[in-house]
Amino acid sequence: MTTATANQQYFTITLSYWAFTLTDGALRMLVLLFFHGLGYSPLELASLFILYEFFGILTNLYGGWLATRIGLTTSLHIGISLQILALGMLCVSPSMLNVVYVMAAQALSGVAKDLNKMSAKSSIKLLVNDNQQTLLFRWIALLTGSKNTIKGLGFFLGGLLMATLDFRNSLVALMIFLSLTLVLSWLFLEPQKTTYKPKFRETLSKSRNINYLSAARFFLFGSRDIWFVIALPVFLQSQLQWEYLQVGSFMAGWIIFYGVVQAAAPIITRNKQQNPPNGATLTRWAWLLAIVPAIIASGLWLEWDATLTLIIGLLVYGAIFAINSSVHSYLIVDYAERDSVSADVGFYYMANAAGRLVGTLFSGLIYQQYGLSACLIASMLMVVSSCLLTRQLKG
Repeated sequence: MTTATANQQYFTITLSYWAFTLTDGALRMLVLLFFHGLGYSPLELASLFILYEFFGILTNLYGGWLATRIGLTTSLHIGISLQILALGMLCVSPSMLNVVYVMAAQALSGVAKDLNKMSAKSSIKLLVNDNQQTLLFRWIALLTGSKNTIKGLGFFLGGLLMATLDFRNSLVALMIFLSLTLVLSWLFLEPQKTTYKPKFRETLSKSRNINYLSAARFFLFGSRDIWFVIALPVFLQSQLQWEYLQVGSFMAGWIIFYGVVQAAAPIITRNKQQNPPNGATLTRWAWLLAIVPAIIASGLWLEWDATLTLIIGLLVYGAIFAINSSVHSYLIVDYAERDSVSADVGFYYMANAAGRLVGTLFSGLIYQQYGLSACLIASMLMVVSSCLLTRQLKG
């Protein structure tokens, strides 16, 4: 593939991924704010997203195998289509929106999200030659960082839609936008396939580095979601009395900032030899991250100004977490075999989804029982676990 063609395909993949991520962030904020407004407890709110994360685990485990059989482009389009269907499921009478029904719609959205993410990131491996590792790191960092910036805009969009439209009309608007994206992606994205056709039993990774990196990813993203997904927005709304739009804007601003730093990770982590990062790089940044939630928790316990403590603490936490995430995202694509890239990446993001599931569940449970500070301490312990695992990486 020529450089010009590779650039064009990368741009098309990125735009499709952006559009999907915008709707996914908006949907999460809409569901969270809508059902919290109906009086759902933090644990009940967490339960709405359990199947979203659980089916993300299954999708990453077996979706990678599926993508090697049908092609990465097809699996990306299936992900967008499933998200449109999930949005449509929620456009029903409010009387039908009980916990079980919403969990089912979120399950479908979880399949869509992880199928889309796995397909997009795996496709980049096929666009870059094996001797272009620096370019691979830049492209992965840009895709991942820009995705999180767009996700932040999605949080803001969700809060804005909730403040200006009703729940159903907000969902219809997202469906129309995503349908247009599917059509454009179908027209301009070329097929991406591998020649290797793995057996179904080969979905589990046999690589030592991928196994350790996947385990570290489990604890890293569990450490974020254990306080960020449920506990933080509920705390802002119930304890600090923030309005819907304030919560959505703040969460959006944090994610946007996080994404910008993530995209800049190749510059921030650059060494004198300009070599791409390795396991040692990841370990150093992970230890630094472990300190931050402990400091925020201490500030809340010492009764520092809660708003100021959270804003400053979140900015520092977001910057360091962004570097960790970006290096993680590069290493998995680097470690993955070219012919089985979607299966290797899928296995890795299965661990990511499992960490998010555990983090989401315990975010609601720990916050309801012990408060935000306890969630932050749990976050610190999970980051420490991630550090110990990244030390086992070779190369």
